[in-house]
Amino acid sequence: MIALHKNKGKSVAACLKSRTDYAQNPDKTQQGELVSSYECSPLTVDEEFMLSKRQYELATGRRQKSDVIAYQIRQSFKPGEITAEEANKVGYELAMRFTKGKYAFIVATHTDREHIHNHIIYNSTALDSTRKFRDFLLSGLAVQRLSDLICLEHQLSVIEIKPYRERQKRTLYPPRESNRDKLCAVIDNILLNERPANFEGFLQKLEQQGYEIKRGKYTSVKGTRQKRFIRFRTLGAGYSEDEIKAVLEGKAKHQPYQRTLPKEQPFQLLVDIQGKMAEGKSAGYKKWATKFNLKEMSKTLLFLQEQKISSAEELRERAAAATERYHTMGDSIKAAEARLTEIAVLKTHIINYAKTRPVYDAYRKSGYSKKFLEAHREEITLHKAAKAAFDEAGLQKLPKVKELDAEFAELLTKKKASYPDYRKARNEMQELVRAQKNIERFFAEEKDTTEKTQTR
Repeated sequence: MIALHKNKGKSVAACLKSRTDYAQNPDKTQQGELVSSYECSPLTVDEEFMLSKRQYELATGRRQKSDVIAYQIRQSFKPGEITAEEANKVGYELAMRFTKGKYAFIVATHTDREHIHNHIIYNSTALDSTRKFRDFLLSGLAVQRLSDLICLEHQLSVIEIKPYRERQKRTLYPPRESNRDKLCAVIDNILLNERPANFEGFLQKLEQQGYEIKRGKYTSVKGTRQKRFIRFRTLGAGYSEDEIKAVLEGKAKHQPYQRTLPKEQPFQLLVDIQGKMAEGKSAGYKKWATKFNLKEMSKTLLFLQEQKISSAEELRERAAAATERYHTMGDSIKAAEARLTEIAVLKTHIINYAKTRPVYDAYRKSGYSKKFLEAHREEITLHKAAKAAFDEAGLQKLPKVKELDAEFAELLTKKKASYPDYRKARNEMQELVRAQKNIERFFAEEKDTTEKTQTR
């Protein structure tokens, strides 16, 4: 059971409408056929809830102190065990028995997931407008038990409460598929199975799959429920327009997209147990942190074995070398970025200088006339700024724009090519430094423990 609160910056009426509209979403409730109600109409449920709240204020003279405007119950069923119509009846019975018929409610059954589920929203104000629903301690547990009882009466399965030791410690969810992953899968299917004759036919196949096409310099597509378009060239190797056209013309072979899962961090930093206990952490936290440190220290030792590091001194040297290599590569990339910025600014000044030179020559021939200056202030200002930039850079001869473009393209290519090595160096440095810190902290704690034992 969930208490629905008034959102900051919104009125109660707007919040009620947004919550009830979501529950009655036609795409999830078979165009509203799976929505039932009690003492209200699904079409005007938010307005009727608001009316009862106004009548409450008039009848009692009390204004609502809390920001709870309604309550929601979510009820799910095992996939394939119940039809949507039966689920709606079960949800209606649950709402009626829990509220005892004293509060208006709607029951919306959603079928957009593998499991059919109900969204029950009931008003926080009673039908007679004389009182509010009083949420009580463990109300969620009461709803759960009542729902289980009703499901058993309808011969439906319920979740069995298992002893703690028999419970599944962690639920493993399948990796979530992004919009880009879905688009790559659709493109793979079109190129490998349907094989259109040309690129235009390929785009038509995508439109048949529900994608919206935006043609232009870079063709992009947008699927249903997507907010932004996706350019083909951003999907990775094998999915740019030129590569797709080459596959369609038979000049290249398409390699399907292989999703690479993110690499898990091999180990984490140890917890400073003494520092945390000094901050006021409990004995339970100390017990957890001790177990956590043992696990992470075991992972750290396995990492050192894989890297063939046999001593603390060798680890220190490897970490220092990795740090220096990372910073060297970072400085190189920063220098390239600075030069790219310089080229862009210089190119802008050269273009402005060339465009405004005739105007500035005319201004000089006019004897630096104030009237001429007022009429061409923008062009003259740009010309002076460009000339000042050239003087500051100490340029005796201006470089050609084509040469700057060639240098810019070369630097940009080198910068992009250095990023994989830069990321690899960063990850290597982080792992070695983390291992070094763990080893130092572990031996420091061992030393403190030994000294305390000898003192006793």
